[in-house]
Amino acid sequence: MVPRWSVIGAPSSAGARTPGVERAPEALRAAGLLSAFDDRGRHVNDFGDVPGFRWRPDLSRPAAQNAGPVVQVATDLAKEIAAAPGVPLVLGGDATVMLGLVAATGSPALVHVAGSPGLGTPDTSPHGSLGAMVLSHLLGLPGCDPMVAAVASVPPERLVAYGFDRPYGDPERDLVDRLRLTYVPGNEVRTGPAKAAARARFAAEAMAQSFVVHLDVAVLAFAQAPFADLPEAQGLTLQELVETLSVLVASPQFAGMAVTGVNPDHVPPEIGLTPLVDALAAALA
Repeated sequence: MVPRWSVIGAPSSAGARTPGVERAPEALRAAGLLSAFDDRGRHVNDFGDVPGFRWRPDLSRPAAQNAGPVVQVATDLAKEIAAAPGVPLVLGGDATVMLGLVAATGSPALVHVAGSPGLGTPDTSPHGSLGAMVLSHLLGLPGCDPMVAAVASVPPERLVAYGFDRPYGDPERDLVDRLRLTYVPGNEVRTGPAKAAARARFAAEAMAQSFVVHLDVAVLAFAQAPFADLPEAQGLTLQELVETLSVLVASPQFAGMAVTGVNPDHVPPEIGLTPLVDALAAALA
C-alpha cells in the first residue's frame, strides 16, 4: 500500500531573518507528529531530511541574503520529492523551501496560507530575508533575484492568497489587487473557515489540474499559538486552521503541502508543539 504522505524535512533557515526554524523538522518529529498520524490510522513514510542550512548574515548580498543556500536546499528538496511515493508533506524550515515543493509538482496552482503576502522584493524589503519574498520570486516580479526565481514559478492566475489581513494602502496588499490574485482574507476565514476554504479550494481546482498548499504558521494568532518565527498579533485559531486544511487536502486535485515558519525557540516549554501537532494530524490524517 502506497502511503498517503511522504514526509521530507528541509531543515533550513537560509531564507529566514535569524536562526531557529532549521530545527523545526526535528522538533515536530520529536513532538510526535508521525505517531499522531499513526494513531489516526494513517501511515506515513518518513524519508528524513535533505541537507540543511543555518542562517548567517550574508554581507555580500544584504538585499537577498543566502540566495545560494536557498536555491540549493530547494533544488535538493525538489529531487527528493520527485523520487518519493505518496503525497509530499514537507517540514520546513523557512518559507523558501516551498519553492522545492512547487518545482517538484509540475505546474500546480498554489494556496498560500500565511500571515503576510510575501510580495516584497530585494528592492523593497529592508531586511533581505528571502522567505518574506517567496511569492514575489514565484511570480517573477521585477527586482527579484533571478537565481531564486528560476527554481520554480507560479503565474498570478494560479495563486490563492489566504488568511492574512492587510489594509488598503499597504504596498503588498495593493499588489495583491494589481496582480488580480484570488484573495481570501483572514476576516473571511474567521467568519466561516470551512466556507472560506471551500472558496479557495474551488478556485485552485479551476486554476490547474493540481494544487499544493503552503502553510506558514505565522497565519496563526501568536498569543494563542506561539509557534511562528515571525509572530503576527492577529491571526487564525488552531481550530480555524484545522477546518481550512481539512477542506483543502480533501480535494482529489491536492498534490502536496509544506509546513514552514515553526521556531522551536519561541514555544513556551509548558505548551510545547503538541497543540500544533494535534491540529496538523486532525486536519491531514
